[in-house]
Amino acid sequence: MSTDDLAHAFEAERPRLLRLAYATTGSWSDAEDCVQDAWLRLRTQDPASIRNLAAWLTTTVGRLALDVLGSARVRRERYVGTWLPEPVVTAPGARSPVASSAATARDAADPADRATLDEEVSMALLVVLERLSPAQRVAFVLHDVFGLPFEEVGDVVGRSPAAVRQLASRARKDVEAGRPRGRTSRAEQERVVEAFVAACAGDDLPTLLGLLDPDVTLRGDGGGKVRALRHPVQGAQSVGEVLLSYLRNRPRGAGAVDVNGSPGLALVDGSGVLTVLAFTVSDGRIVALDIVRNPDKLSTVPAGLLDDPGPWWPTGYGR
Repeated sequence: MSTDDLAHAFEAERPRLLRLAYATTGSWSDAEDCVQDAWLRLRTQDPASIRNLAAWLTTTVGRLALDVLGSARVRRERYVGTWLPEPVVTAPGARSPVASSAATARDAADPADRATLDEEVSMALLVVLERLSPAQRVAFVLHDVFGLPFEEVGDVVGRSPAAVRQLASRARKDVEAGRPRGRTSRAEQERVVEAFVAACAGDDLPTLLGLLDPDVTLRGDGGGKVRALRHPVQGAQSVGEVLLSYLRNRPRGAGAVDVNGSPGLALVDGSGVLTVLAFTVSDGRIVALDIVRNPDKLSTVPAGLLDDPGPWWPTGYGR
């Protein structure tokens, strides 16, 4: 395989590798670093020694992501407030950088393919994965999400296939317990987010409470750099009051966006701080709302997604 052929083959694998590293680390910038490091290592290999390039890259990126996750856990223990995954923000309906090229070709024929891919890197899943140990997280991501055999996962985490099977089993139970119930269509998610915007714009607590699950969780991440919730807030009444206290004020800019492939919001508040809101919707209600304000995690949000919002929101969600 020539150098050009190798580079072409690597680029074809890049979206999948980015999804793998992102699901493992919860950080888009770390995921990009892992994939770039894998490319640098690949260039030093004799192509003839690699029997299966996709498998070699998966194992290499998995090991790199595990190393990053281990060191990141130490940093997160000193993190100010709640740590949330770094969101991937795009224009509504646009192809996300964490979507695979193969799935993009299938989207038009079967929207369920896109939904499955979005779930691989959804904020809801990434938040749940934070509860796992690094070894459990890698075992779950590599085996359950990306279909790597236990033998190969064992090579990544340095455990026997039997031990990896147990890690993945325990992780699976925790993930299923923390995941929202059922799957919600994109149209339903958009409807809920639009109604959420209208309720907040109208300072309408009763309507907002009707959109929130009774056990809804609100989390905020400012990283100690901007004002944000220090601890999660639970319950519709408490969450509704906190949201209206913050969102009743007219933002400088606002826009409908996709957050990790699902409908969300981005806004710049009166103090000039960029905020991204990621919604988890189940059975027509918001079961979790993750608000990322740490500027270090929002440096890649396209500025063109935010327009003058008028009174609060000019003409409704997505229009």
